[in-house]
Amino acid sequence: MSVNLTIGKAINAGLRRAMESDPKVLVMGEDVGRLGGVFRVTDQLHKDFGADRVIDTPLAESGIVGTAIGLALRGYRPVCEIQFDGFFFPATNQTFSQLAKMRRRSAGALSVPVVLRIPYGGGIGAVEHHSESPEAYFAHTAGLRVVTVANAVDAYWMIQQAITSPDPVVFFEPKRRYYDKAEVDTDASPDSAAAMGSARIARQGSDLTLLAYGPMVKTALQAAEAETERSIEVVDLRSLAPVDYATVEESVRRTGRLVIAHEAPVTGGIGGEVAARITESCFYHLESPVIRVGAFDTPYPQSRLEEHYLPDLDRILDGVDRAFTY
Repeated sequence: MSVNLTIGKAINAGLRRAMESDPKVLVMGEDVGRLGGVFRVTDQLHKDFGADRVIDTPLAESGIVGTAIGLALRGYRPVCEIQFDGFFFPATNQTFSQLAKMRRRSAGALSVPVVLRIPYGGGIGAVEHHSESPEAYFAHTAGLRVVTVANAVDAYWMIQQAITSPDPVVFFEPKRRYYDKAEVDTDASPDSAAAMGSARIARQGSDLTLLAYGPMVKTALQAAEAETERSIEVVDLRSLAPVDYATVEESVRRTGRLVIAHEAPVTGGIGGEVAARITESCFYHLESPVIRVGAFDTPYPQSRLEEHYLPDLDRILDGVDRAFTY
């Protein structure tokens, strides 16, 4: 059955399907129960599955992740909601020192299939600590799988794939895109969905590859449509760790140019690693240096300034122009 769902509702439907399929799947976090989460992504799950499986936790992110690790070691599959991106940092020790390393440290004897759901990015006019883009911290940490969605179809399937993964998965949700809609076939077989670690060609093109992920994919598609003189191919990265370099390389070898756009600051961002790897593997195919477009290297500003801080269509098109000036 094909249903028109927002990204938020698609994640909810994916969580519901996973919980129906496996009684060991638990949802936990601040206000995820009776309230249904700040963004209502867990709406009605508490009513339908009960307080033993949809758990309202104290406001203690370290405790949420630490408890989830213990539950995972006992055979459960906890899905933790970190209410906002900037609230994650009290849980860094549990995540980076324990969650990411335990399976490797035990030579595979122990598995910690924990999913950390993190609404991230700006564009909603929020107050301080509510609009961060911390994905590079996680992608830099070996042992974590890091994914992000840009549409409802991926939201529905990738949350289920994350839950069934034997590895811990950080699942980034672009909060300003929660209400973007798409048709989702909720009756399809999971085998029909794209693999969680793969990139996708969101728009075909021949003159330049524009790489984006999460909230920036929609902006990248708008930029590609606005560019009338050149044919822009848009690649949705989807997985930040591991990266599907094969798809990116194949695109760049055809187009000869690459622009990478993300909301996070340019310095130390995902774009720098992708640029380095593509320069190594596609050096003789590149017609110009890889161009990165991102936020400024400053803390996230007050909400009234965020439209100047975040990359927009004009800044992406400027990056495209620079790629053709060499």
